[in-house]
Amino acid sequence: VQLQASGGGLVQAGGSLRLSCAASGRTFSKYGMGWFRQAPGKERELLAAISAIGGSQYYADSVKGRFTISRDNPNLTLYLQMNNLKPEDTAVYYCAAADARYYNNGNAYKYWGQGTQVTVSS
Repeated sequence: VQLQASGGGLVQAGGSLRLSCAASGRTFSKYGMGWFRQAPGKERELLAAISAIGGSQYYADSVKGRFTISRDNPNLTLYLQMNNLKPEDTAVYYCAAADARYYNNGNAYKYWGQGTQVTVSS
């Protein structure tokens, strides 16, 4: 599966953005999907993940209650709705795909899209 993330940009603190990840290939619905981010000097972290058919989600504590992951399998697209953004959310955001059984395991992700920059100003 090939992935392409989009939707990043510059936003003020308290604002919102929605990231999209377009997938190619008819096997999209067989993968668990996740959003990661990496800030300068920090390790990449799994923010949110969703099961293959979308019935289960995982969120890191840092984004719980502010970010929502969703997927549209017929249209091969993954989303991340980000609300109440904070300056510490500034990072490059990546979408990725994993074996459906391990969607909430950050080490299981094998297929990656290019990153999209999110910058939150104070």
